[in-house]
Parts: sequence; C-alpha cells; structure tokens
Amino acid sequence: MLTATNVKSEFVTILLNGTIDSLKKIIPIDHTIDKPKLSNDSLKLEFGVLIGITGDVKGKLVLSGAPSIFGSIGEAMFGMPLQDEMLVSFSGELGNMLAGALSTSIVEKGVTTDITAPTIMNGSTTLSGYERSLVIPVKFGSLGDLNLYLLLD
Repeated sequence: MLTATNVKSEFVTILLNGTIDSLKKIIPIDHTIDKPKLSNDSLKLEFGVLIGITGDVKGKLVLSGAPSIFGSIGEAMFGMPLQDEMLVSFSGELGNMLAGALSTSIVEKGVTTDITAPTIMNGSTTLSGYERSLVIPVKFGSLGDLNLYLLLD
C-alpha cells in the first residue's frame, strides 16, 4: 500500500540522488561526496546560498562553505580568481546551476518542482523552522569542504 509517508520518502530519495548527480555534472573539480546524514540541529553558517524548492517536495537547498571554496570552484570554472561582488554573484549562480540541474533531473523521475532565485547568506546566519535537515558533505581535497543541505518542510 502506497502511503503519503512512502511517497514523500521516495521523493526525498530522488531529491538526494538528483542533488548528488547535479553536483557531479556542474563542478569540474575532483571531489568526494560523503553519505547524506540526518541533522537535528539548527543550521549555522557563515557563507552560503539558499534556493527555495516548491512542488511535490517543499523545502530549501543550501550550499554552505567558506568563501574560499566558492572562489576555488569559480576559478576552476571560469579560469580567473573571483572576489568581492564577483564572488557573491558567482556563488548565487552556482546555486542556480545546481538547483536548475536538480529540477531537470528529477522531473524525469516524475517529481515536479520549481525553484526560487538564490539568496546569498554572508555573516553569522542561523536557519530553523524546517521539518527535517539532510546534509551532504562534499570534500575538495586541500581546497576545502562544501556542505549541501536539504531542508525539508
């Protein structure tokens, strides 16, 4: 018997797999992706990008890491160092690219979503008010780490 909980769980699995696939396609730097983990704490971060997700699954995709890892990813993608406003602009665009690729990949699996414009978070920020938080740690060797959060409503 298919219950609402089973359907939501299936959608979350599709969302997680789509996020990982999108990351592999978009970021041209060797990296390792750790297994997703459930987190019960409020999300605290210093720098990141938030993209809202609506549709069959509701929540937020958050990319969090030091500005330097966003800068390293930008430099690998565009061949030049990014800082200040260019770094902020690129970080939002990176979030857009990941969320757009995610939306495209999961619609093929029957999950309909829409995404919001990116919101840049810079400075001490705490996010709360979501039902569940899944974190996907991504390690870029000596460049640093990036955490992808799926905050599910």
